Amino acid sequence: MKTILPALSLFIIALIWGCGQKTHDNQALYDEVMKVHDEVMPKMDDIYKLKQELKKQMADSAALAVEKRKMIEGNIMRLDSASENMMVWMRNFNPIPDSLGEEKARAYLEDQKEKIKKVKEEMLEAIDEAKALH
Repeated sequence: MKTILPALSLFIIALIWGCGQKTHDNQALYDEVMKVHDEVMPKMDDIYKLKQELKKQMADSAALAVEKRKMIEGNIMRLDSASENMMVWMRNFNPIPDSLGEEKARAYLEDQKEKIKKVKEEMLEAIDEAKALH
């Protein structure tokens, strides 16, 4: 009996620590997702400004070559798409509380991390292409 009590106490402590560790891991994963979002969100203003500049460039240059005009229009569409994808991601982001299942919450956050990384990549590529058109 004397050896069972310390062993049981150790088991309970390990169990509590393990559960707390998973919650901590999910918080760290949530923080990673938000870090990517926070890093790229200010680029929404850049997208808006670049779109306006490209539209002005098209309006000011009536004699713009057809190919150049198509490139600019295509880039404006990419900027719009990148911006819209960020807005869609933000509207749909709704983390599952750990209380509803830590593994389910973790899987959701892993999926969202990949999605926001793709949004970031799309935004940065569209911005780089728009800057190259100036």
